[in-house]
Amino acid sequence: MDILFYLFAGATGIAATLAVIAIWAPRPTRVRVTALIVTGLFIPLVYVQMIEMLSKPKPMNFEWYQSAETRAVVLGISLREGKSIYLWLRPEGSTEPRYYVVPWNLKLAEKLEDMVEDAVKRNATVVVTNPFLKPRDEDWGTLNVEIVPPPLLPLKRPMIPPRIFNPRDGSI
Repeated sequence: MDILFYLFAGATGIAATLAVIAIWAPRPTRVRVTALIVTGLFIPLVYVQMIEMLSKPKPMNFEWYQSAETRAVVLGISLREGKSIYLWLRPEGSTEPRYYVVPWNLKLAEKLEDMVEDAVKRNATVVVTNPFLKPRDEDWGTLNVEIVPPPLLPLKRPMIPPRIFNPRDGSI
């Protein structure tokens, strides 16, 4: 996430501003020292939480930045029966994969598992169309999943026999 630095800088700026206000306010010294200590502890806490946030899957309902994406390639799935479905997707036009979580739906889990197995057998890819539409919890089973076959290799041109000059032949 390229924006992580800016989020951290913004949180640090807000904490520093509040600490300066608390220090310059006509308060007892222990209140000022407490404000300084709280600020000193808040900044590393924000950094650790932002780094921790990067490793967690994002609920698919919360995706608003890339909600206009029409297709995403499924790189992997992980099923936690009765709890959730974890999807590793690469949106079209992006080189970075994204990690999402979907509420558990038996129909969707079976569909994804069958599609992935079939795609592995056929050396194809699994694609989700309109993955970031906002379905209700019951509608996750109707997620549009399809298998895209691998592109065909270009055919080789037929070999044209080389033309060799024969001095005994009258034609050139």
